Amino acid sequence: MTITKRQLPTFLRFAKSPNLSQKLMVIGLVITLFFIFLAFFAPVFQAWGWLQNPKEFLSNLPQQPPSGEHWFGTSRLGNDVFSRTVFGAQAALQVVILATALSMVIGVPLGMVSGYLGGRLDKVLLFLMDSIYTLPGLLLSVTLAFVVGRGILNAAIAISIAYVPQYYRVVRNHTVSVKTEVFIEAAQAMGASTWIVLSRYLFFNVIQSVPVLFTLNAADAILVLGGLGFLGLGLPEEVPEWGHDLKQALEALPTGIWWTTLFPGLAMTCMVVGLSLLGEGLNEFVNPRLRRENGIRK
Repeated sequence: MTITKRQLPTFLRFAKSPNLSQKLMVIGLVITLFFIFLAFFAPVFQAWGWLQNPKEFLSNLPQQPPSGEHWFGTSRLGNDVFSRTVFGAQAALQVVILATALSMVIGVPLGMVSGYLGGRLDKVLLFLMDSIYTLPGLLLSVTLAFVVGRGILNAAIAISIAYVPQYYRVVRNHTVSVKTEVFIEAAQAMGASTWIVLSRYLFFNVIQSVPVLFTLNAADAILVLGGLGFLGLGLPEEVPEWGHDLKQALEALPTGIWWTTLFPGLAMTCMVVGLSLLGEGLNEFVNPRLRRENGIRK
């Protein structure tokens, strides 16, 4: 009697023998979840007395080095750097998730409609998106930030416009290749409307790369938000934000006050690295060819 060994599903085999990219993805996932944890529980920690109010400065001595009372020291205004760094993760995630979600909600439907219908609409949208795509993202965000002003929603709108063409181009190219498949032609022959074809048959076949693009854009959006905050165009001054804190810290850096610059900058760097590693690792899950190539090299 021959005993046949049941093989594991693909995703379990993928995790059983991880290569370097997959290991880095796990590191990126841990870093990302850590910052999400901080963002969600920062108000709870403040309510328990573990974190100081990030807007409080009158009760603290200014420019104090890291100590047991103030783990990351205090700023030149007397703010607790540790508290502002933790709450900065909350502001960053709010703006970044909202910005990337807005760009995805706009870019994905436009890409599907443009790729499926074609014609003049496709040419006009291609020209418009290519025109936006050629502009530097930070410059475009700075220009829009001047127009819409400060605030979480306003900053998200200013940042999101630069990522719409990326979702549009990816989804549009996938739609053009998928719409000639037999199951799409069969649905059209059965009298399915354009909405039914787009929502039921095309949508889940053209969004495989969207999660990867989402995480990579989120990493870039953190840097753009930091740039806006550094220029004084991001969030209101009373909101803890890493870019604004770095701007304030640079004035004291030549005098040897290093902690007000190090910790917000380190937090921003770690969050960007975590999202980037997570996005690169997700790329292997949605790209079988890349997965096979990495498996051969391993």
